Amino acid sequence: MRHAAIFLLAAALAGCRQTPVGGAASPAPRADGVIEIAPDSPKLRQIRVEEIGLERMATEEFTAPAKVEFNPNRISRVVLPAPGRVVEVFVAFGDAVEKGAPLLTLESPEADQAAAEFLRAELTLASAKAELSKAQQDYERVLDLYRGDAIAKKEVLAAETTLKQTKAAVSQAETSRQHALARLELLGLRPGEVRPRVTVRAPLSGKVTEFNVVAGEYRMDTSQPVMTIADLSTVWVAADVPETSIRLVHPNEFFEVRLNAFPGEVFFSRVARIADSVDPANRTLKVWAELDNRSGRFRPEMFGVVRHAEGVRTVTVAPAGAVVQMEGHEAVFVEEAPGRFRVTRVRTGKRTGDKIPILEGLQPGARIVVDGAMLLRGS
Repeated sequence: MRHAAIFLLAAALAGCRQTPVGGAASPAPRADGVIEIAPDSPKLRQIRVEEIGLERMATEEFTAPAKVEFNPNRISRVVLPAPGRVVEVFVAFGDAVEKGAPLLTLESPEADQAAAEFLRAELTLASAKAELSKAQQDYERVLDLYRGDAIAKKEVLAAETTLKQTKAAVSQAETSRQHALARLELLGLRPGEVRPRVTVRAPLSGKVTEFNVVAGEYRMDTSQPVMTIADLSTVWVAADVPETSIRLVHPNEFFEVRLNAFPGEVFFSRVARIADSVDPANRTLKVWAELDNRSGRFRPEMFGVVRHAEGVRTVTVAPAGAVVQMEGHEAVFVEEAPGRFRVTRVRTGKRTGDKIPILEGLQPGARIVVDGAMLLRGS
């Protein structure tokens, strides 16, 4: 009786191991790697199968954290051209301004001094020209007398020397006038103005992003900006590219940009500059890429990531969720017939998004489990 009971128990256990997935236990792969699931099994309804095909994928790529920054080539920190009292301010923080538009006016002692210097230079030049005209006439008169033997040659030489000196004086006066005029233009003034006011104008079109000036205050320090204007029609995306991937980056190439503020959207920027040295702390190089921002959507300090792909090739591609680890190797489940799957070892490439290239083990057209592979893996 005892031997009969042991035999019946062993038979029952063997029957449990062979029970289809519809039961409480899952079937283990056979020696040939095949798993079969009964047609009425609930597990079969949780498994989705798709046919895989060929796609073009990058041979090498990287992603890197990134941040939107001002375009340093399109930002201006406005300073006063001279000390003085701010009379009027025509803009405010956040305003959009056009290049050449007045920002503020300034009363400055330097403006008065520049206007006076120009007036003196004008008077000096007029006097020098009058002296030159007289010296020219005297020289011609003395030369005529010398030709008629009325005077000695030394008189001609003296008149010629005077003429040369007056020509030099005119040249010097013209130079002084040009310098005085240049100083007026630097201050934005016109010749002849009485009690002139300096008008500070926008050096470029953009938005006032920093503002630090009030009408009525007197400013002595001309090195401190009174406001900052940034042209936001383009911005830079600063990315920390791993040292091992910098060989893939070249000027004027394109980065894909994904920003946290715009989930699901992809933008394209052009590499404008690559840092000259590696950050020793995290072994990355800073790369700046220019991003078109005429829409005004992108704002400095936004965070995101950049992606760059180097070269493409056509390979068999499967959804990343179809590949599982089995006994230390990558594998997929190939459908041979409804409810019949074979464990197939594969070699994969680098994953891109939710897709992974299958380099060995599968051919295009194969039908594999793309959803529910973990259910079979546990079988």
